[in-house]
Amino acid sequence: MMVVEILAACALCAVPATLPASASASALPTAVAPAAAPDAPAPAIEPAPPAPRWMARVDAFASTDADGTEVLRTGIDLDLANEAGDRYQGVRLEKALFRPLGQQSVGFERAYLRYADKIGRWSLKGQAGTDGRVAMGTLSAALEGPWRKELFIERDIVETPRGVREGIYYTFVGLALDVPLGERDSAAFVAGAQEFTGRNVRLHLRGQYVHMVKPAWGLSAQLRGRYFLSTKPGEFDYFSPRWYAQALPVLQVRRFSGGWRYLLAGGYGAQRDAHSSWRPSRYLNAQVTSPTRGKLGLDAGLLYSNTPVGSGFVYDYLQGSLGLTVRL
Repeated sequence: MMVVEILAACALCAVPATLPASASASALPTAVAPAAAPDAPAPAIEPAPPAPRWMARVDAFASTDADGTEVLRTGIDLDLANEAGDRYQGVRLEKALFRPLGQQSVGFERAYLRYADKIGRWSLKGQAGTDGRVAMGTLSAALEGPWRKELFIERDIVETPRGVREGIYYTFVGLALDVPLGERDSAAFVAGAQEFTGRNVRLHLRGQYVHMVKPAWGLSAQLRGRYFLSTKPGEFDYFSPRWYAQALPVLQVRRFSGGWRYLLAGGYGAQRDAHSSWRPSRYLNAQVTSPTRGKLGLDAGLLYSNTPVGSGFVYDYLQGSLGLTVRL
């Protein structure tokens, strides 16, 4: 399971031949053929799965930080999808505006092909395209189950002044693993390598332990940790010390009401790197998502963190997102 904070976009993987895009693993036989003999059991015939439907989505993402860097992304998706939305083929058009350090805005147009499918226990999802300069996007392949495993790759631009002006990109390849530890406990781990334009390669380790304090309330206590090591620290203007470490205890509540999902999480911990001593680490995440079935869908989110992204060490980051989905 990948946490909300990291925005990824890009990846590839291959698995056995696909099922029909409209197939549904949850379909149950309801129609019955005529009996071959009075005492013979009637063979069941599976009903045809619902036909795929066109789905359109418009969304907006905005962020700002303590350095005055602002990002605005708006996009539209048009997909041919099944009812559950876990199988689709479509396109995405996106406009991104970057205003680094309060300077003049720089805009990019992006176009992507989108794809998702399920093949047995495998879930595939991808979005591959370009901003007119390089190929970029995300792709993941996950083996579902209690011990869920996910291989992912993503490629995107570094949202700093030099990143936007000079075209500094990163490619992140990693593997995520979910580990069940009992009825109320679980853990998740991510290991990966992130290659930047230039010579820097960043090695990542992340982990999360979750204990359900009150399942009826959706209340969990979590301990999140991360560590990275850079082979070429300080190469450009993104945050890149030789090493960085963070330990973040988090309380999270996730509730469902009338098909709506509500999530609120907050954390306070510590972080340090090769150039500084331990200092506070803060985190806040709020989300609301409407029922997934029906003609209209709505989702919104707000995220705050003081984990550095730019070259400075005093940092605050705030992002918000809003999306509207229409099933045609």
